[in-house]
Amino acid sequence: MKEYAPAKINLFLDVIRKREDGYHDLGTVFQTVDAGDTVEATLREDDEIRLTYNEPQNYPLESDLVFKAAKALKEFAKCNLGADIHLTKVMPLGAGLGGGSADAAATLRLLNKLWNLSLPFETLESIGARLGADVPFLVRGGTAFAEGIGEKLTFVDPLDLPEGAALLIATPLDAVPTKDAYAGVPKSGPDRWEQYKAAWAAHSSVSAQSTGATAAQSAKAAAQDATQSESATPLFLQSKSYFNAFEVSVFPTHPLVAEMKQKFIELGADVALMSGSGASVFGIFKTKELAEKAAAAMKPISRYQTVTKFWHR
Repeated sequence: MKEYAPAKINLFLDVIRKREDGYHDLGTVFQTVDAGDTVEATLREDDEIRLTYNEPQNYPLESDLVFKAAKALKEFAKCNLGADIHLTKVMPLGAGLGGGSADAAATLRLLNKLWNLSLPFETLESIGARLGADVPFLVRGGTAFAEGIGEKLTFVDPLDLPEGAALLIATPLDAVPTKDAYAGVPKSGPDRWEQYKAAWAAHSSVSAQSTGATAAQSAKAAAQDATQSESATPLFLQSKSYFNAFEVSVFPTHPLVAEMKQKFIELGADVALMSGSGASVFGIFKTKELAEKAAAAMKPISRYQTVTKFWHR
C-alpha cells in the first residue's frame, strides 16, 4: 500500500505575536503542491513498527516524523498490529516546504487504511497536531487559512493555477535554522492578517457574484483572461498580495535566498516568495517553458528544484 506526501508552500505568512508559552501566533495561507515523498507500508501481524529509506538519513529513527506518526496513531487507536514502512525521500530538509510533516500526514492516512481504522480526517488532524504545526493541514491538503501555530484551519475552495501556467520551486545551497528565522522576525500584530483575510473574502465574493460560480471557479476564469484588469485578477495571483514576514529576518543572513527570489523575478516570474521560514523560493510563471528556463538558470545555486503545479484532492 502506497501514499503520496505532497509538500506545501505559504502564499502568505505573517508572525502576529509571541505567546507566553514561547510559541508564535501566525496567520498563513497553506497550499499543497504536486511535489513530495512517497510512503509505503505492508502489514505486520506483530506490533512492531519498522522504517526503512531509499537512502540513509542523517537523524535517529526515533526522531523521524514518520516513525512518530505511526506510534501516535497506534497508541491512539490501541491497535495491536504493526507495519513495515518504507520512505522514498526526494524533498529537501530544512527547506520550508513541510516535507517531514507531509510524510507524517501521509503515514497517518496510510496506516489508517492499512489497519482498517476508518478514522475521519478530523481525528487524524488532531493526532497530527501533536507531531508538528504543519501536519494537520497536510493530512487533508488543498488550500487553507491557518492561525495559532498553524493548527487552527479554515479550508477554502482549492486553488488551481491558470491554464498553461507553472510553479517553480527551488531550494538554494543553504539551509535556514527555524530558530534563527524566528529570532529576528518582526511581530506585526493582527492588522495585516485581518486585512488580508478581508481582502480575500471580498475578492472571492465579488468574483463569485459576477459569474454565479464558486470563488475558486471565478478566480480561475479571471486569471485565464489576460484582458481583465488587476482588480479582476484573483488575489492569489496579484504580486502585491504575496507576503512572508520571515524574509525580513532571513535575507540579511542568508543572501543566497534573497538572490534566488530576485532572479526568479528577473527571469519572468509573475510572483515570487520564500516559503515558510526558508530556504526554498517559489515562483509562478505564465508558461511551463518560462519556468523551465528559470529552473535551468537556478541549477548552479540549487540543491533541489521542480517545475510543477498546485495539488488538491
